[in-house]
Amino acid sequence: MTEIQNTGIAGRNGVVIQERQGDGSGFRTYEVHQRERVGESTEKIKPVQLINDQFRLDPYPTLSVLRENYPFYRNWLSNNYWVTRYDDVTSVFVDEANFTSRTNAWRYGLSHLGRDLSQSLSFLQAEETLTDALAPEVAEYCIKPMVEQGSANLATDFAARFAQEMLHELLAIPTDDREQFSRRYWTMVRGISWQPKLQESGKEAIDALVEYFRPLLVERTETPGQDLVSALAGIDNICAEDIVATLLERDHETLHGGLANLWYLLLAHPGELVKAASDERLMRLAYLETIRHSPPTLFAERYARHEVERFGKLIPTGSLLICSAAAANRDPRIFQDPERFLVDRMDLCQREPRGQYRADGLASGIAFGLGKPTIYPAVPEDRPRSRYALTRDTVVTASMKLLQLAPDLILGDGDGPKLVSLAIGEMRTCWQLPVRFGQR
Repeated sequence: MTEIQNTGIAGRNGVVIQERQGDGSGFRTYEVHQRERVGESTEKIKPVQLINDQFRLDPYPTLSVLRENYPFYRNWLSNNYWVTRYDDVTSVFVDEANFTSRTNAWRYGLSHLGRDLSQSLSFLQAEETLTDALAPEVAEYCIKPMVEQGSANLATDFAARFAQEMLHELLAIPTDDREQFSRRYWTMVRGISWQPKLQESGKEAIDALVEYFRPLLVERTETPGQDLVSALAGIDNICAEDIVATLLERDHETLHGGLANLWYLLLAHPGELVKAASDERLMRLAYLETIRHSPPTLFAERYARHEVERFGKLIPTGSLLICSAAAANRDPRIFQDPERFLVDRMDLCQREPRGQYRADGLASGIAFGLGKPTIYPAVPEDRPRSRYALTRDTVVTASMKLLQLAPDLILGDGDGPKLVSLAIGEMRTCWQLPVRFGQR
């Protein structure tokens, strides 16, 4: 047997890195990478800048530093890697051979909660049919009280309420139960956070929702209606845990946050609002540009399935990669003048990861809340259109209804509205958007 000799090289910090000689292996990339020191290798940024309050309020300056200087950044403080350039982010996001995503139930530590049935064909078909039928009616229901009052907070009274009322109608939640259901649902969604208090409250909300759906599932099984619970009731061995697991994994942020962010940007750019209001096609482009410019879901987490070499590093098994949509969507290598909000942007092109369609309406902007781009054509013959297209069309329907019922909508008085996350890692949207109805 060949004797293996160990030699060491001391770094500036005094740590000795052992090199094995005799078998030809030498240093492993990640062994050197593990010993890098932030002060030596990333002098333009410190890890704490990715979790402080300034980042919560406005992540873009910090993300710009990462994208332009450290596109694959090791965050020592949180023990993860940040990926920030558009082509890098999309390559990791769709690479199922080397990376995987984990469910919201996993984040809760509830691996046996139930089955996520949101991708079952019967659920998708019912969701598409019901959403298309309900969106105009629900939008009008939310808008009329605002117009009668003469002023409103468009972020909560329209965007948040519309998303929540759509969920109520899709599930056919009884009117008397809706307030309590909304509280529990929102608590469950926020509990996905890393904060222990939010997680604990979220688990309690999950338990309460499971108990709530038990009798409702029995009722819809015996007397099915036109709703998603009835659609799920037809699946073999369905239980209340399956319904809650499906709701837990279902995206809510893109409809709520995307609609609020769209109107925040339109009201902040009156010239672009005139363009979007002139034609439904341009309103659709305005939504796509919103998802690029100000996505409500800022990043997605991916985990290395095994040791993999990428971006000049050997990434260890199980490593957490933070794929930043916010950074990638403003990558100047892809978009010209990326900080500007332009409804008719010419470079909102059909770039996509290999094997993924963008013909269903997803522009170059990444919308992580909705998962990967579809592998199916724009108008599938044997299945519903994708959630990208469905969410886009729902936002456009609600927005055109708002313009129809409130053509004189203008930004209200007070401090300028802002986009902000309630906590690090949560949806970034507008929570205060005062408007009034007068002469534009």
